[in-house]
Amino acid sequence: MAKRRILVVDDEVGFTKLLKLNLEKDGQYEVRIENDGVKAVDSAREFQPDLILLDIIMPEKDGGEVLADLQREPSLKNVRVLFLTATVSIKGVEQRDGTIRGMPFVGKPVEPKRLVKRIEEILNS
Repeated sequence: MAKRRILVVDDEVGFTKLLKLNLEKDGQYEVRIENDGVKAVDSAREFQPDLILLDIIMPEKDGGEVLADLQREPSLKNVRVLFLTATVSIKGVEQRDGTIRGMPFVGKPVEPKRLVKRIEEILNS
């Protein structure tokens, strides 16, 4: 079976490297990292991911702006997005019905097993 392609867009370099290692260790995913929100759409256009893990708070261009740009791009408008955020509490998740801007999200810090479970739910839906 072909590996699922995941683009991680987050300005925290250490976090993205660790996340890439964790996601690739079982051989299910091919992961590319983009640490600059401004370059996110170009990276997605080149990589053509099945899923984008997208941080919300980034300098220069935040996750909401990146999402809007992705949705305007014909080749990327249907790519699934999972927001990553440290700004929403568990209570906030319940109040938002588990979505931000209509997209699912997980809170940071991210537990790898929980994240993989969420990724699989999204990719298999």
